[in-house]
Amino acid sequence: MEFLSVVNYDAKKGSVELRKLSKPLLTDADAVIMEVRNVGVCGSDLHQWTSSHSWPVNYPVVLGHEFSGVVHEVGSNVKNWKKGDRVVSETAAIIDMNNPLSKVGLYNLDPTRKGFGYGVNGAMTKYVCVPARCLHSIPDQLSFEIACLTEPCSVAYNAVVNNAAIKPGDRVIVIGPGTIGMLCGLVAQLCGAEVAIVGLDSDVARLQTAREYGLTAIVGDAGNWAKELDGMGVDCVIDTAGISITLQNAMNWVRPNGQIIKVGWGPQPMGFSLDPIVQKNVRLQGSFSHNWPVWEKVIRLLATGRLDVSKLIGGVWPLEEWEEAFLKMKNGEVIKSVLRPE
Repeated sequence: MEFLSVVNYDAKKGSVELRKLSKPLLTDADAVIMEVRNVGVCGSDLHQWTSSHSWPVNYPVVLGHEFSGVVHEVGSNVKNWKKGDRVVSETAAIIDMNNPLSKVGLYNLDPTRKGFGYGVNGAMTKYVCVPARCLHSIPDQLSFEIACLTEPCSVAYNAVVNNAAIKPGDRVIVIGPGTIGMLCGLVAQLCGAEVAIVGLDSDVARLQTAREYGLTAIVGDAGNWAKELDGMGVDCVIDTAGISITLQNAMNWVRPNGQIIKVGWGPQPMGFSLDPIVQKNVRLQGSFSHNWPVWEKVIRLLATGRLDVSKLIGGVWPLEEWEEAFLKMKNGEVIKSVLRPE
């Protein structure tokens, strides 16, 4: 039997289409077949669709790495999972367990890592094969629709909690009101920071959602907000934009001895000097992906409602309407689109 799948089949712009694919075979004894209930559309899915990405892709590949569902079939070596278990999956589909980083639990930084949706087939389909080590149990009170946002929430948690040093009372600017930017703002808010999120004129709907969460919404230049207290800038700038030039804004807005967390990817050359980082004694920290303990903490935050992501979901579309869901996000009409395989 074949199932509809959203497939990125070439590097050329617009090379995404619906295809019918067979249910994957469970050939790995340490894996499970997962039945997908909801899958979030990520900015990286959009970048592969528009061919504006900066990472290698194994074409053709089923898109989607933010997904929730139930265990459908269990490999012979899998002991802790059974059919019907409610789960979410991490993204590190292929890792080298003997890599030094994997051995200390930082498998997200393993250079050989390959993820769902670009390295191996992802979850914009009915069934996906998942290594059992990637699975996390989700409680009954956590809906599949919310649970599929565990992955981007984990990106934000890792950036804000593990890779930044944000303290209660800090002032933080987040560049970019997309999913990751909004979630970084919400996690920084949980840490006790005063948060402003910066977007463009086209981000009016997204910035209104930021206001509803109690974040300060700014269009364009955030320099006045950054320096309104003592003229020195903010304690931390979190750059989640998918372009390189925003790092220059971050350097202008951060205070001396502050920190910049770079989360967004951008293939463009920067074309400007990094001297302000030296002159201002600023810490520039990259943040990539997440690992097991981050997921467990995020699931608890979502299940208890302490991290409320409901306002970020702009709609749930059947898989057949993937293009509308993608366009809604690309055009800034919604922050997060969610797909539902039938």
